[in-house]
Amino acid sequence: MARWLDGDEHVPEDFTWASPRLYRVELGMGYLELPQAGGPLSRNILATRNVYILDAHQDLFVWFGKKSSRLVRAAAVKLAQELFSMAPREPHALVTRLQEGTETQVFKTYFAGWEEVIAVDFTRTAESVARTGADLASWAKQQETKTDLSALFTPRQPAMSAAEAKTLSDEWNEDLEAMEAFVLEGRHFVRLPDQELGIFYSCDCYVFLCRYVVPAEADEEGEGIDETEPDADAEAESASWVVYFWQGRRAPNMGWLTFTFGLERKFKQLCRRLDVVRTHQQQESLKFMAHFRRRFIIRDGKRNQKPESGKPAVELFELRSNGSALCTRLVQVKADASNLNSAFCYILNVPLEGSKETSSAIVYVWIGSKSDADCARLIEQIANEKFNSPWVSMQVLSEGSEPDNFFWVALAGRKPYDSDADYLNYTRLFRCSNEKGYFTVSEKCTDFCQDDLADDDIMILDNGEQVFLWLGARCSEVEIKLAYKSAQVYIQHMKTMQPERPRKLFLTLKDKESRRFTKCFHGWGEHKRPPE
Repeated sequence: MARWLDGDEHVPEDFTWASPRLYRVELGMGYLELPQAGGPLSRNILATRNVYILDAHQDLFVWFGKKSSRLVRAAAVKLAQELFSMAPREPHALVTRLQEGTETQVFKTYFAGWEEVIAVDFTRTAESVARTGADLASWAKQQETKTDLSALFTPRQPAMSAAEAKTLSDEWNEDLEAMEAFVLEGRHFVRLPDQELGIFYSCDCYVFLCRYVVPAEADEEGEGIDETEPDADAEAESASWVVYFWQGRRAPNMGWLTFTFGLERKFKQLCRRLDVVRTHQQQESLKFMAHFRRRFIIRDGKRNQKPESGKPAVELFELRSNGSALCTRLVQVKADASNLNSAFCYILNVPLEGSKETSSAIVYVWIGSKSDADCARLIEQIANEKFNSPWVSMQVLSEGSEPDNFFWVALAGRKPYDSDADYLNYTRLFRCSNEKGYFTVSEKCTDFCQDDLADDDIMILDNGEQVFLWLGARCSEVEIKLAYKSAQVYIQHMKTMQPERPRKLFLTLKDKESRRFTKCFHGWGEHKRPPE
């Protein structure tokens, strides 16, 4: 050993490295105790409540646990200085103080099993690591106790009866005293003509100013009844104003800004109590829908816009109710025979070529063989009120009695189409999201639409035969794994609840949806594109 220290080029063959000694600093009965830790040194020996001195024969290390007392720390520093001077050491030897969690690499080499290799997953992005941390295993363990899948086990919301829907509609319309409708034309809102009330265009924005008056309840015993003329101020106090802003799915957000900085300010100057409700296409509230008494028509395009080809195109409208008669809409769909369904009713508007009148057309009211009688009566009424005119020839057709010359030609020829809509009795849409900080599954209402498919999340759609896992364009890998497990759990649960209807799991991507998926959505079309 001496020869090696004196500069000998070779280490003697009988040289052995003396193992370092680890002492634990403790307070005894009026004096310090310095017991030596026995056995091989490992990381588990270091307790966070203690202070240790590691004598490596040259360097000396004082290790402070995070929960150790200040008195023991101060005593350990002085004791380390005494211990350092008791044995001969090299001039470069040092006394190093270390806090738990800030150990140097030299200190760690004296302990067995102190792993310093950092696991790196090069397949993950920086955003993913920032959200969940580098250790996915520990993050997954935390998530196990923070998941909410209760929506998968709740029964499906029952459909509202026709009597209940009529009662609600009558109550809401009884409170409605007046409603003024406006539509955005250019940069200004203009009054909507009465004959266009209930007709919406997907590229336009509409404003409805509603005045509600709640009648005062009379005293049961007839006491305190004032038979004098009602005070105008008192009547104004009992009235409330609600503004509904309706935005089509193709309409830009500029309409909302125009309303906020223009028409809304004028309304607030005239109305004492004003509530503003912003709603989007096919996401309307039941109360708003009730004011149109099931005459709710959604057309593609923009109001008063001339067709690009110079001649009007063929239009096909589908009448459907989702979960309630209040949610009845007549939505324009692609004019193709494959979009027909024997369980629904349709209106086909076929413009006549070569006619002097641009509005001349043949309007077919198509009644499916399995459609409801109430829907058949309703669509005839809508056709008479909203589509009929002196230049229009209207015909009511039952399924199977269609003329070939105009009807099927307008729909690009005969094609196979669905003969039932039994899936409407089973459709459920779930949203899988991690926005709350943990994984949750929530169910959309039965009146869901295409725009409920969120790009940031994953959706689970059940149509009674298949369960679809729909992946948004910006969903995370963790959400995909958890949603896949959730879909499997849901299928097993439904196998117990409905053994006669076994489900199969399918995966679908945005813009790659099949007909089995899209038929569950009323008025399916192209997905909305964010502004570039």
